[in-house]
Amino acid sequence: MVLDSASMYFRAFFGVPEVLAPDGTPVNAVRGFLDFISRLVGDYRPTHLVCAWDNDWRPQWRVDLIPSYKSHRVVAARPGPTPDIEEVPDPLEVQVPVILEVLDALGLCVVGADGYEADDVIGTLATGARMPVDVVTGDRDLFQLVDDSHDVRVLYIARGVGNHERMTDEVVVGKYRVLPSQYADFATMRGDASDGLPGVAGIGEKTAASLLLKFGDLTGIIAAAADPESEMSPGPRRRILDAAEYLEVAPTVVAVARDIDLPSYDAKLPRAPRDPDLVDALAEQYNLESPLKRLRAALAG
Repeated sequence: MVLDSASMYFRAFFGVPEVLAPDGTPVNAVRGFLDFISRLVGDYRPTHLVCAWDNDWRPQWRVDLIPSYKSHRVVAARPGPTPDIEEVPDPLEVQVPVILEVLDALGLCVVGADGYEADDVIGTLATGARMPVDVVTGDRDLFQLVDDSHDVRVLYIARGVGNHERMTDEVVVGKYRVLPSQYADFATMRGDASDGLPGVAGIGEKTAASLLLKFGDLTGIIAAAADPESEMSPGPRRRILDAAEYLEVAPTVVAVARDIDLPSYDAKLPRAPRDPDLVDALAEQYNLESPLKRLRAALAG
């Protein structure tokens, strides 16, 4: 099981009522995130678990290709190799280090890679795993990783961890009329305002799906648009040709990296905390007694 950590703790922050530690530190995102893990571990009993981390939520190489990429979420831009600062509510920002501290004390595996997003970590882990993989996320872009033949599915938590959808090949096709292997091309054409990706003007989900059904992939669509003898109708042809500059770079931005170098890690799910005394101390310090009790019980099985 691979967790899209930021996707989960953002949802916890906005979905769990405010709770304060004795010193006044808000901890609703910490508590919610821990309870999400408890539920998932209890329901699915994974042998291995990784919390994928955003070491760089807006990699420069993606911004170089599409400058608008996540630009509306930048609160402070930094020159050079230092990552831009993401706009995060103050009461959530102070909780992220606490989440990391607690995960470390529990012995749960956290993996990130400099210059890459958690999506790229997830893509690499899912592609290289020699076992079935469940990816937990609220991000539709990761549907491109779904692959029944390699036992990779997405547990989609947009409607909540307790009401998640299990995304398989069949479910993706049923919802979007494209195969998971076509989903990145589908998303490239559709665009995504939440990520600052404009898409192809005039090409919505239905048209994108019909073009992929007819021409197979984005390469085939672009070739058909350039061929006056192809069976592409005039409207989509004009829109694809007009978007040539965007389509030259967008697929690289949208596609999840699958072969990045990752630090060494041990993803085996612990049956007990790595440092029980520290877990007890953190539970008292941050008012986490109940969620940590539930998680320890889930780990013990």
